Amino acid sequence: MSAAAQVDVVARDGAARSSTVTTARGTYRTPAFMPVGTRGAVKALDAVDLEQLGPAVVLANTYHLLLRPGAEVVAALGGIHRFTGFSGHVLTDSGGYQVHSLAPVVDDDGVTFTSVYDGSEVRLTPEGAVDAQGLIGADVAMVLDVCTTLPAPTAIVRTAVERTAAWAARAREHHRRIEHRPAGQALFGIVQGGVDPELRRESAERTVDLDFDGYGIGGLSVGEGRPELLDALAAAIDVLPADRPRYLMGVGDPVGIVEAVALGVDQFDCVAPTRLARHGTVLTEEGRLNLRNARFARDDGPLDPVCPCSTCARWSRGYLRHLLTVGEPTAWRLITIHNLSWMLALMDRLSEAIQRGELERVRRDVAERWA
Repeated sequence: MSAAAQVDVVARDGAARSSTVTTARGTYRTPAFMPVGTRGAVKALDAVDLEQLGPAVVLANTYHLLLRPGAEVVAALGGIHRFTGFSGHVLTDSGGYQVHSLAPVVDDDGVTFTSVYDGSEVRLTPEGAVDAQGLIGADVAMVLDVCTTLPAPTAIVRTAVERTAAWAARAREHHRRIEHRPAGQALFGIVQGGVDPELRRESAERTVDLDFDGYGIGGLSVGEGRPELLDALAAAIDVLPADRPRYLMGVGDPVGIVEAVALGVDQFDCVAPTRLARHGTVLTEEGRLNLRNARFARDDGPLDPVCPCSTCARWSRGYLRHLLTVGEPTAWRLITIHNLSWMLALMDRLSEAIQRGELERVRRDVAERWA
């Protein structure tokens, strides 16, 4: 069947691929990093900042928008793009990650949360998650899944796989029926299975059988080691179709991204670059830099001498450190701009390396600087 998110591969280097993804909104290039705008904004930034940075996709979270201000309110205010002022692609996570982070009550029909805002009971089902994402108006919606914290007993991971598969079928059917979603909205399935390659493969096969527009690989980077993550990831990717996007959920460290790209992953999301920025940690070509260190107090140089971002072009390490130490929120914005610019530049570097057949060289370089 024709997919609402179509991949056209530009170049390959081993299993890695540089591609364009076409949706009803337009196209974006991969490998792609998606900044996280959980509540409708990337922390410390606005839509103008984002459009200048130029991310392929921005992620928002269904669970949080459902609670505040409510999916109906977002719809009444024109949908997520008009609501936030951002005209690029928006992907909404379904709330499945909150199954890991908030430890709600999970049963075969859905999930019961305690609201992080007022303590009220919140019920989310596969159909309800699809309904909410239709009202929100995302370009890409995700199915509700069960994300388990690792390590976990095999029986718990097996139950998560079974529920995720059953919920995916319900979500797929419901998504085809509802009328209040944007025309051409893509729906991605999610692969679970912990670190067991066989469970990962089984989950991927069952998800692919439902013919989603793209595929997320969830439930990784939640407590396991990198070798386990990569083995489980490879088992899932081996099953996923080549003409659909592959999205590794919640992974944002440079080494992890490069290793996943080498296996064939197309896109990523993570709060790490923005969270690190608010704590004064800067991403640079030489690795992480802790700007709160006293040695930067009189440093007149940019955060990263080779970075072309607006922050590096204008402000010194010494000035930005000063803003951090006095608690000036401007520091969060300026360092966030730099960290996201650095991450997006890494994606461009990976794409260009794939097209030149030089991914292995970049892989070694990133591992050396970021191990």
